[in-house]
Amino acid sequence: MCKKKKSKQVCVLVVCLALLIPGLAQAQYEKYSFRSFPQKDIMPLESAYNYALEQYAAQNWAESVKYLELSLRLHRLLRDSEAFCSRNCSSVSRDNVTLYRDVTLRVAHHVLLRAACLKRCKEEFPVFKLKYPRRDLLQAFEERIPYRYIQFAYYQVRFPSAKSIAAAHTFLKKNPKDPSLTKNMNYYKTLFDVEEYFIDSEEQPYESVFLKSVMLYNNGDYSSSARNMEQAVTLYFESYSMCLAGCESSYEITEVKDFYPTLADLFLDVLKCKVKCEENLMPNVGGFFVEKFVATMYHYLQFSYYKLNDVKNAAPCAASYMLFDPSDQVMQQNVAYYHFYHEQWGLKDQDFQPRPEAQEYFNQTVKQREMLDFALNYLQTDDEDVVSPEDMVSTRSEHSDVEFEGIGDYEESFLADWWQEPNSKFDTGEVLD
Repeated sequence: MCKKKKSKQVCVLVVCLALLIPGLAQAQYEKYSFRSFPQKDIMPLESAYNYALEQYAAQNWAESVKYLELSLRLHRLLRDSEAFCSRNCSSVSRDNVTLYRDVTLRVAHHVLLRAACLKRCKEEFPVFKLKYPRRDLLQAFEERIPYRYIQFAYYQVRFPSAKSIAAAHTFLKKNPKDPSLTKNMNYYKTLFDVEEYFIDSEEQPYESVFLKSVMLYNNGDYSSSARNMEQAVTLYFESYSMCLAGCESSYEITEVKDFYPTLADLFLDVLKCKVKCEENLMPNVGGFFVEKFVATMYHYLQFSYYKLNDVKNAAPCAASYMLFDPSDQVMQQNVAYYHFYHEQWGLKDQDFQPRPEAQEYFNQTVKQREMLDFALNYLQTDDEDVVSPEDMVSTRSEHSDVEFEGIGDYEESFLADWWQEPNSKFDTGEVLD
């Protein structure tokens, strides 16, 4: 890079960048709809992605971008279509289940009706008429690997562009310690103020609402914070339900076994997918994954309600938090505080019970992990490695939400000082790095 007239060159560069980036990145999902996906764009995901990578290797950047974007839309189309049909057929055959005294007949009845419902539903979506993608390819999309390629292809097509920055940011939200993309992002930051273009194209609906609630909390607007956090809780459980539904997709039978072992193998794959939903939905806040995300939302709720003198709502939120971390001394002290003044606030025994949606989520996640642990320990053949549910979780622990841990952080007790509020990771309001 020429060093002469450096200040003048910088000014010219900034002007050029302003021309190249007229506004926010236009995400590939801007006009996406899984119910009205253009027929001309429907093709096997594997074919579209392989072609995109071939063009990438040949340095045909524009063509590579076109098919990488198409691949991302096709993946979302497949995921949304699977989830739609699964949820649409989830209640099939639940009525009159007592007609069959034999448990095997009841199960068979349910499976047959569910299969028939799914068959009818999937006939409406052309994407299911195509070859189903391999599991490893689907996993690559879950890990946002396509964004590694597309950010560089965007960069080559138009140096630099809002899309290349947004793509790098999208990848780093899932893989914050990746050295190559971190280096690229640091380079972008040296050119101009890029935070305006930090757009997560795969962001879940609850993530921005959660961050907004935390900002309001830090600003002392507890009423608005609680309202937004309630919305974040609702949106999270909707996303979790969609993730579970998406796990009941197509699976390949690779070997001949007896009837029940075959069913068990299929269900084991489904369980692995469902257990990973918690991990896959963990938001990345400032480079840290909030591993106790559901508990964290209830903590913010309980203290916001406490500050609003609405202990009728605060106590159930504290009890909900305790489901996920019963040994937390801080929350134990907070619950003890609510109990101490229960008469003053007119609290009854039922007010110290977890909220129904929290209890249901807790029961479901615990049971899924128990079933998976059983299957991995007792149903695998001798030549298969036994892997615990904890080992199934990827290296996410190295990106742990350490800033959310421990007394003196976001979950300081107000028992020692009755009117002392818990400090937050977001005390300064600086949510993102």
